[in-house]
Amino acid sequence: MAERLGIERFRAEVRPADKLARIADDIPPAEVRGDPSADLLVIGWGSTYGAIAAAVNELQQAGRSVAHLHLRYLNPLPRNVGPILSRYRRIVIPENNAGQLRALLRARFAVDCESYSKVEGRVFLVRDVRAKIEEVLDRE
Repeated sequence: MAERLGIERFRAEVRPADKLARIADDIPPAEVRGDPSADLLVIGWGSTYGAIAAAVNELQQAGRSVAHLHLRYLNPLPRNVGPILSRYRRIVIPENNAGQLRALLRARFAVDCESYSKVEGRVFLVRDVRAKIEEVLDRE
């Protein structure tokens, strides 16, 4: 009887993980906008899209080596996120929180990411995101 309960408990714990893995099969791959071998990848999700996309576009037009990845799915993440992250030496994640996406990506893929967090409830401005990207690009 105890052995039977152990198996049922195991099945109850494995089922959600299996479901999540199957859901990942239906999530479209993440797409990087910009040079896949850029010096810097800027990752965003949710409401940060507009400011990041505009800042990255401005910097690309100015000849800077920067790319943008906007995540639409966080749990599960698209299957190609790990390989994408491994291509970049530097990653910046502007977030309207205390850095939860950074923590998630570091824990899941063991990549070094820099968080640019705002927790005062205000949106990111294009000029602020651009300034942060330039700051990181100018570091060596």
